[in-house]
Amino acid sequence: MKRIIIIFLFFGLCLQLVAQKNKVDSLVVLLKSAKDTGKVNLLNELSKSLWYYQLDKAAEYNTIALRVADSINYQKGLAEANRCRGVILSFRKDSTGMVYLAKALTIFKNINDKRGIAATLNNQNAFYIRQGNLAEALEGSFASLKLFQELNDQEAVGAVTNQLGYIYSQQSDFSTALDYFLKALEIRRQIGDKPGTAFSLTRVGDMYEKLNKLPEALDYYQQAYKLAQTVGRNQNLVDVTISMGELFQKQGKYDEALSYYNISLKAAEDFYGKDSVFASYQLIGDVYLAQKKYGLALVNFEKALDIANKKRPSESAALLHSIGELYYEQGDYAKALENANASLGIAQKNKTFTLIKDASFTLSKIYAAAKDYPKAYQYQLQYDLAKDSVLNQDLNRRLASLQQSLEIKNRQTQIDLLSRDQQLKESELNRQKQQRYAFIIGILLFLILVIVLARSNRRKQKTNYLLQNTLSDLKATQAQLIQSEKMASLGELTAGIAHEIQNPLNFVNNFSEVNNELIEELESELKSNNNDEAILIAKDIKENEQKINHHGRRADAIVKNMLQHSKGGGANKELMDINKLADEYLRLSYHGLRAKDKSFNADFKADFDDNVGKINVIPQDIGRVLINLFNNAFYAVNEKLRAQSSQLTADYKPLVYVKTKKTNNKIEIIVKDNGNGIPQNIVDKIFQPFFTTKPTGQGTGLGLSLSYDIIKAHGGEIKVETKEGEGTEFIIQLAPI
Repeated sequence: MKRIIIIFLFFGLCLQLVAQKNKVDSLVVLLKSAKDTGKVNLLNELSKSLWYYQLDKAAEYNTIALRVADSINYQKGLAEANRCRGVILSFRKDSTGMVYLAKALTIFKNINDKRGIAATLNNQNAFYIRQGNLAEALEGSFASLKLFQELNDQEAVGAVTNQLGYIYSQQSDFSTALDYFLKALEIRRQIGDKPGTAFSLTRVGDMYEKLNKLPEALDYYQQAYKLAQTVGRNQNLVDVTISMGELFQKQGKYDEALSYYNISLKAAEDFYGKDSVFASYQLIGDVYLAQKKYGLALVNFEKALDIANKKRPSESAALLHSIGELYYEQGDYAKALENANASLGIAQKNKTFTLIKDASFTLSKIYAAAKDYPKAYQYQLQYDLAKDSVLNQDLNRRLASLQQSLEIKNRQTQIDLLSRDQQLKESELNRQKQQRYAFIIGILLFLILVIVLARSNRRKQKTNYLLQNTLSDLKATQAQLIQSEKMASLGELTAGIAHEIQNPLNFVNNFSEVNNELIEELESELKSNNNDEAILIAKDIKENEQKINHHGRRADAIVKNMLQHSKGGGANKELMDINKLADEYLRLSYHGLRAKDKSFNADFKADFDDNVGKINVIPQDIGRVLINLFNNAFYAVNEKLRAQSSQLTADYKPLVYVKTKKTNNKIEIIVKDNGNGIPQNIVDKIFQPFFTTKPTGQGTGLGLSLSYDIIKAHGGEIKVETKEGEGTEFIIQLAPI
């Protein structure tokens, strides 16, 4: 419910505060006599001053600034104008704003303008956060933080530190988020930034609430509330009172919750206007509904609904559902049906499965209470379908969250590695500089030379000691990255297993529901002494039970079979049917990718040699190699299809081909695709650790490196043959028993 907080986070860190109208007027007066670079600077200032409340006018000034800066080759002004254009487009939710921000960043880097670089990085971070690309936002935040620290801009340092806390909180890493919010709080207190301090106090309270440390959360909320009352900026008051109300509501202290929600309502109306109090009305209505004060709940829900219909149509579905539930509790089934049906219609239009599920369940209850059992059953079935969709969405969301979390950890590790590498380089440069100074001074005074060399020798020993420690840390970090790659591989397996097991589970659920209905019919026939009909129904139930048992054993076999290959731990070799292993992981790879991306589609074929037989391998390790090669092959053909979809003929079909054969006392596994192939200039690098051709965030660069090591450990070889534009073929050679 914290819409105000999200807006504050996204734009409070990236943009300047709203300019006063008299400032705009004075800039317009100055603009009339300005020329060249001065004119560009004024145009940029006008654009930034207007983009909060007159976006079209800001865009007009920005267009002129871009043209004038380009005509006089004023690079700093041109960079700032491109940055302004990127921000203006971001307000319009236009993704092309990133193109202008990239131009601005390039120019700022060329002229070594650190403040411009840092500001542009923050603008890009706002885009990344809205897109859910938290790994890129994390990297950009650390980069801008370093620049602001070098510029000694403590206000910006506090803002970016607060942003880092938000990024980690979005990944549910509340402990790390709390650390950053506390750091931001300390900085803002030191510089006397009262609005920022109030905001950070509330965020610290939120994290303690997430960690279920409610007394600590209340303590920080109360500090924020006390400070917000003295600041005179009501968005801080709205922010903290909503958080306090939610905390008391969670504890069942409804009177206290209502008190703070009412304060947030008045503060929001005073600062943002009447159309901004949607959240407060809805929260107040929720409290009254929990207290079963239906009349008061209805009044507040209808006020929120009125605002939603005008400003937030997509959010009216939830309110209509709440109103429907309210009428159901009062026994007014006609009005309950009206509101629940309206909620369902909007939810179906927006494909909001959670609300479809809730509204369908409410309609089923209403029709059941009205004794219209066919319709009650119809909506119960719709509820079951929507519930399955929500479960699938939740599974996909959890898998995406796991992948995003792993990406953030990998990105954090890379940042740490780069930081350590930079420290080592600086240490080496300092050492070389000191040696040169020692040599020059030594020419003048031999005694000083002896002293300096002795000190230099001690420093060298210390540096070597630090280098050895750092090397150990790097090896440990590499081991962590390898483990992350293994976890990512396990994530791919999980997606495939979920897809494979869905069909037998659907059969089990469907036959179970049918049997429930047949049992009711059986009871009815027995009561009516219709023994012949009862015997037929019992036969149907028995047949259905056999089907349930069959599909249950099928699901059990799938899980046991897949987990045998995905388990970690031991490294014991065992005799395995390589054809069966390749076939299982091929299907796992395909279904796993389909589970993550419904638009993904490709054909695959298998040609297995029956003479291959069983070979002595570590199944889970060979499985990692196979799923890595299959994933890369499917990725290659899918990328070719996407990149050339407008140019390809109808004959092109993405294809992954898998073959096994026994030749020259060796077993070969061949994985071939008809993608774009690998450029010849990088073929020799593909087995190197951390080398990847995938875009940032889609690959760690460890998959093929680990595969190479695994095959070597089995006494085998892995080769690659590729032709650019036509495809790639990987050949694994293993010795038989």
